[in-house]
Amino acid sequence: MTTDGAHAVAIDGLRVVRGGRVVLDDVSLRLPAGRVIGLLGPSGCGKSTLLRSIVGVQIVEQGTVDVLGSPAGTAANRTRVAYATQAASVYDDLSVEENLRYFAAVLGARASDVARVLAEVDLAEQAERQVMRLSGGQRSRVSLAVALLGVPELLVLDEPTVGLDPVLRSDLWDLFHRLADAGRTLLVSSHVMDEATRCDELLLMRDGAILVQATPESLLAQTGARDTEEAFLALVRDRSPAPA
Repeated sequence: MTTDGAHAVAIDGLRVVRGGRVVLDDVSLRLPAGRVIGLLGPSGCGKSTLLRSIVGVQIVEQGTVDVLGSPAGTAANRTRVAYATQAASVYDDLSVEENLRYFAAVLGARASDVARVLAEVDLAEQAERQVMRLSGGQRSRVSLAVALLGVPELLVLDEPTVGLDPVLRSDLWDLFHRLADAGRTLLVSSHVMDEATRCDELLLMRDGAILVQATPESLLAQTGARDTEEAFLALVRDRSPAPA
């Protein structure tokens, strides 16, 4: 694996403008390899745009984004970086298994990967069902299963646990950590602050900027907060201008 030192992602001075509005402004960060990194912040703060920039599907106005030692979106990373969007990115008229077999062929993944990822996302019993007949949470899990095909070194997951029951959420976080223990890097976005404690490292984001990058433990120690939500609010207050 080729990275920027021990970093899977290196971003410097990233600026993104969409529809005439600055969405990301001078974002710089380093993401360590082999960790589960949580990207947390309220809806609309720029999380998905940052993820798209890392995957290489976002037009950027300024700055550099290097992923696994290469510019984001380069052909060399097509099988090394996996991306699961918030919206299910699979074919509605195909069954779950047909989708996975198709994407496995596209990615050059082993045929045996299909059964593995079905089990990992708890969809084995739904394998023959058309995607259009699944619930929203199940459809999201099909997209996640596609991202798990092959052996991607970086998994970029945009709110993968939205709409899932607590047991399945817990099982998926256990899976994320097993993947990290095997050397993969996971960047997982969420707007649910209680998921922060499940991450090895956190990026807290607001209004297109990274407020802090820290471990959950150091974040609480730094702010003196009892939980991540309280820590986030403390950081926002510290950076808000004083009333005139």
